[in-house]
Amino acid sequence: MDDAAEYQKLRRNMKVAQGSSEGHPGSNDAISSVIYSAEGEELTINCEAESESSGQRDQWSRGVEFLFSCIALSVGLGNVWRFPFIALENGGGAFLIPYVHCAPADWQTAYYACIMALTIMYLVASFSEVLPWTYCLVEWGKSCVATGATAANDSSIVQGVSSAELFFTQTVLREPESLDDNGLGTPSWDLVLCLLATWVIIGTILSKGIRSSGKASYFLALFPYVIMVILLIRAVTLPGAWQGIVYFLKPQWSQLLNPHVWYAAITQMFFSLAICFGTLVMYASFNDFNKNVHKDVIIITTIDSLTSILAGCIIFGILGNLAFETNTKDISQVVKGGAGLAFISYPEAIAKFKYLPQLFAVLFFFMLLVLGIGSNIGMASAVVNVVKDRFTHLPHWLLAVGASIIGFLCGLVYMTPGGQFVLNLVDFYGCTFIALVLAIAELLAVGWIYGVKRICSDIEFMLNVKTSFYWRICWAIVAPGLMFLVLVYMLLATTSDVQGGSVSSGLLYGWLDYLGTGCAAAALLGFFTIYQQPGKTFGSKFRMAMQPTANWGPLQTQKFEAYILHRKREADFKSPRGGYLFDNIFG
Repeated sequence: MDDAAEYQKLRRNMKVAQGSSEGHPGSNDAISSVIYSAEGEELTINCEAESESSGQRDQWSRGVEFLFSCIALSVGLGNVWRFPFIALENGGGAFLIPYVHCAPADWQTAYYACIMALTIMYLVASFSEVLPWTYCLVEWGKSCVATGATAANDSSIVQGVSSAELFFTQTVLREPESLDDNGLGTPSWDLVLCLLATWVIIGTILSKGIRSSGKASYFLALFPYVIMVILLIRAVTLPGAWQGIVYFLKPQWSQLLNPHVWYAAITQMFFSLAICFGTLVMYASFNDFNKNVHKDVIIITTIDSLTSILAGCIIFGILGNLAFETNTKDISQVVKGGAGLAFISYPEAIAKFKYLPQLFAVLFFFMLLVLGIGSNIGMASAVVNVVKDRFTHLPHWLLAVGASIIGFLCGLVYMTPGGQFVLNLVDFYGCTFIALVLAIAELLAVGWIYGVKRICSDIEFMLNVKTSFYWRICWAIVAPGLMFLVLVYMLLATTSDVQGGSVSSGLLYGWLDYLGTGCAAAALLGFFTIYQQPGKTFGSKFRMAMQPTANWGPLQTQKFEAYILHRKREADFKSPRGGYLFDNIFG
């Protein structure tokens, strides 16, 4: 059968599929996809979505649910909790410049659930007649500064520690000064109950599937902004608040020459947007095949960055007030970083509300809980759907329950008195180091193993859009090159102060064990994957392991046939230009 006859047969099949899907509530408008392009000739077909069958993946009910779900995933505790203390440690306003510059550009789930458990505990405490972090206990010593005690009016107050910080470290965490004596300790029963409640909420939403979480995303994405605006108004009216905000927004220009500031900005962007952890790819897989997500990406990254800056203004306004009240001249020394910033600075500000502070405390910690749910649902869904795609016979609710139980058990370590030490360790090694390694691996795999040339061909098939050389060069050279330089810097110049939760100067040698272990694990996994290939020699097995599977393509039958024909035309009429390096970028 010649090409023209093959094309006509495929087009007749398309028309039959279109007729069968008319009136189906899930059908989409026809979208032209390029099948064959040659000199002076272009053939196109309309790829109409097939009617949904039981064997197909779920899809979002509306395209806006994908947008709101990504916003709920990206705009989370990382913006309100992690971003401000990263900025605090990296020169305030100086950190904003590289951060904004970067914006357009299973253990983790348990780690996030730990913060949600603390949030629930504070939420419960907010219903007290007197907020428990507003006054000092005798056992905290004379250095405690209770909320409402103003340094300007009381000359006896010297530099001290706020009652909000002592409540968090001494009452909630029961944090020891070091792990030398008793190690991590045993989990606190009240925190364990809060962790259990966290996973009950997550498991319930997960068990309903992607359509249910899509509906929940409207509330999860929009509600937090109402509370954040209220807190911003209150924060800027506190004494000394503007000094803190100025510290946040005014760059320390000398810090721009510090590579660690740029490194921190890049890793924070990766953490906040959940880049390289598979979650965004999982969400995108529930879209229509021909959906163009370009506008969604711009909206998500912009909202995420603006939310971080909004949260930063709130936090630094509160820090300015705390510095004023505790007679601390250096704002960066007011409180420690880490999870404590969200559970010290924000409660301190809420306690200063003249009217109904308990109400605002409830609203704020409920907001934090909502933010955490939005992000955690995305991360847990990625794990569940990976398993579901491999073992399709397992019911979704069973996978959701199983993931929740495993997440709860893994999270128990964070509920111990020394759990924050482990959290700082995971935050640095698990959310910073691994993000860069995954970024480099994914960029090389997609850009050079799958190939930029084929990615651009797939984009043309899906969206009828030709990719410019700018994006080709970025994907192939600029992005992996910059990520590699950042990783080299981190290996040479940084290490983690686990107990302090900060990053300080260090040596390469402390990283060699982690890097070597990671390379060994990756090598074993890679050899196992190669061994599973059906080839007879190692060379043939290796080549097959580096290629897409035979059924790689659109899930719908008609679109898959169109994709195969498109690939055949590409192979027939686009001969390689130059060597592989040149052809992969410009071919």
